[in-house]
Amino acid sequence: MTTASPISVQLYTVRDAIAADLPGTLKRIADLGYTQVEPYAFVDRVDEYAEALPAAGLTAPSAHVGLIGKDLEPIFAAATRLGVGTIIDPHIDETRWVTREDVEAIAKELGEIADAAAAHDLTIGYHNHAFELENLIDGTPALEVFAAALPANVVLEIDTYWVEVGGVDAAELLARLGDKVQFLHVKDGPKNKNDVEQVAVGRGSMPVRDILQAARQATPVVELDDHAGDVFTALADSLEFLQGVRA
Repeated sequence: MTTASPISVQLYTVRDAIAADLPGTLKRIADLGYTQVEPYAFVDRVDEYAEALPAAGLTAPSAHVGLIGKDLEPIFAAATRLGVGTIIDPHIDETRWVTREDVEAIAKELGEIADAAAAHDLTIGYHNHAFELENLIDGTPALEVFAAALPANVVLEIDTYWVEVGGVDAAELLARLGDKVQFLHVKDGPKNKNDVEQVAVGRGSMPVRDILQAARQATPVVELDDHAGDVFTALADSLEFLQGVRA
């Protein structure tokens, strides 16, 4: 029986706190019981992260940053310095997810970036929103067309909440995508596009247990795009729930 991977947290969840006090925020997250985080926009603050992550006892196996059309070498250097193994592009414009040709072109571009990243021992991934599921190509969600076209060296981080908002059963999608999925964004709420209505994992309507069962190989990453209450309390509650589910 394989050991479940540690539960991570996407730092966009605490972006206001990060902006005010990066080291203090990382310590608060570690004090909640998390051992892993997923930074965003980390290149410009790499010096701070390089000091604050180990000081808090945290690692960052994955991180978010836009990749297509960017100067890649500074991104690769920053990721390597922080010990990031997988760099995930968090968003590619919705207008590129309409035709098969465009979607397959995205897959090809990310594959070329992944080839360059491999020289630095880095992996490249992509993170979805709802529109990649809402946009259908010959009756198939664009995200699945994309996944079928992806080179073997590009992985997926499936945002399970946005999959369900996009009208697709997340657990069933994960079963179809298989080991291509290496990270999961796990979030909860009423499954709508009003971010502030998102809640701690286990407190909303998402089928979290089914999702985790469908992608046992993937690292769960807790995220709230927004939240009406105290976000650190929501992160603590999310971790407690997920640890209970995975026990």
